[in-house]
Amino acid sequence: MKLKNLLITGGFFAVVAICLPMRSDGKAKGSPSAEAESSAASSVGASPAKMHAMAFKGMIASVDDKAKTFTIAGKDTSRVLKITEKTIITKGGQPATMKEVVANEEVRGSYYKMPDGSMEAKVLKIGPLTDAEKAEREARKARREERKAAASAAATTASSASPSP
Repeated sequence: MKLKNLLITGGFFAVVAICLPMRSDGKAKGSPSAEAESSAASSVGASPAKMHAMAFKGMIASVDDKAKTFTIAGKDTSRVLKITEKTIITKGGQPATMKEVVANEEVRGSYYKMPDGSMEAKVLKIGPLTDAEKAEREARKARREERKAAASAAATTASSASPSP
């Protein structure tokens, strides 16, 4: 009886010992540690290259030339984006300057959310979509539809190939 209890207890600890390292490795690879998160949040001078750019589009509500910012008014909130020397500004597919950023102009692009909460424009495209951008958008949409069709065909084939119980 003691031997049986000892074997069960030993088996339990063996399973726990095997599973714990896998779980901690998955945690380390899947998400950053608390130390990494706190150090990233505390580093105000973080490089935008390590950040993920987020898309925006809308109408410019106001421009502050002195602060080099522009405001996009949304339904619920407005966003103030800062233009830096790294911001790529285009108008109609051609390079543009800060002077061409004016109120009541349609804009789109991407920005970085900085650790201090501010938003720095990465790309700023002024005006409506160009023909090249429209063609690129349509091509992307067609590729997405092709992938969906291929995936659904593969799923249908896989489900019909599996034996029914």
